Amino acid sequence: MHHDLASMIKEKKLFLLDIDGTVALGSELLPGAADFLRTVRDSGGMLRFLTNNSSKAAGDYVGQFREWGIETTEKEFVTAGTYARDFLKKYYRNEKILVAATETYCKELEKAGLNITCQAGEDVDCVLCAYDTELTYEKLVQVCRQLTETKVPWFATNPDLRCPIDFGMVPDCGSICKMITASVGREPEYIGKPAPGMVYACLEETGCTPRQTLLIGDRIYTDMECGKRAGIDSCLVLTGEGTAEEWKNGFQCPSLGKLAGYLM
Repeated sequence: MHHDLASMIKEKKLFLLDIDGTVALGSELLPGAADFLRTVRDSGGMLRFLTNNSSKAAGDYVGQFREWGIETTEKEFVTAGTYARDFLKKYYRNEKILVAATETYCKELEKAGLNITCQAGEDVDCVLCAYDTELTYEKLVQVCRQLTETKVPWFATNPDLRCPIDFGMVPDCGSICKMITASVGREPEYIGKPAPGMVYACLEETGCTPRQTLLIGDRIYTDMECGKRAGIDSCLVLTGEGTAEEWKNGFQCPSLGKLAGYLM
């Protein structure tokens, strides 16, 4: 166990940080976050922001961090949305995909050359649901119709039930999917954390080993579980969803359904 921040940073080379509830709450940077990021960089460490929030593109995060006085690059952000995009490019490049997501994320998928639609139909090959801050009832209807009338695969970016913001919590992708599951009797296959693929992608991209890597996040059932599945050390912060009481009492993870096991 490390007794001071400096010794931990010296041992680790790659720091994988969640954003919502870890670095920031809503549009507000958490106290001490900027100092921590600066310390990591000054010590020669590398940062990757590993977030299940698919409502924003990497470029959106770069702009947000700049407003906080922190310079970043798009390469430093690995979101469940970008990882799902790459997953779809590999396995459904020439297929038609029904997507329930924000306009920003849909544009990102289209920019990647994917054939997406918001309407159910016989020519749809799979369904993707994301954390949608622009969710409408019509989007839910189209997804339910597709999943009821056909047996196409159903994917979702992340199983998080709640997203921490400035006043508390709001429904995340996992809660949206539970509504759909209650209606159609099917569960999606989740692509983001706690499935370890995003961590593996960062290790491959940076050349770091699991021993050199630390994952920092606020959720036990996604962040801490992801670190466990990926074989890396993890650190729980108490600024978001997870609590010290849950950790001490042996938190029981909610049912997450299926986690993607595809090789990228």
